[in-house]
Amino acid sequence: MISVKDCKGEEYDAAKHFGVYGLQKIAEAQSKRTTVCYSYFQPNGGAEMSASPKERVYYVVKGSITVSGGGEKHDLGEGDLVYIAPGEKRDVVVNDGKQAEVLVLIVTP
Repeated sequence: MISVKDCKGEEYDAAKHFGVYGLQKIAEAQSKRTTVCYSYFQPNGGAEMSASPKERVYYVVKGSITVSGGGEKHDLGEGDLVYIAPGEKRDVVVNDGKQAEVLVLIVTP
């Protein structure tokens, strides 16, 4: 069992992201397959179009983001989530010029 208190975790910079900072709450090395991060997307922040061999879930805690890829576009608000399959390309943009907070779950096959 792994417990992480609010505001605890290791700071990280996500590759191919801009205007984003966050805390890695649980590292893959601790859990064997899962990484849990809390990301703060600044106004006009986001992520470039890219793919990963890992499964990802983005759960919007605060604010609004748009996740696009594969001909799809998903506008997500508070309480919404999106699942991104391994190898699926996606990009992320923040909506409304306001910070968004996103819980990110990454699962290694």
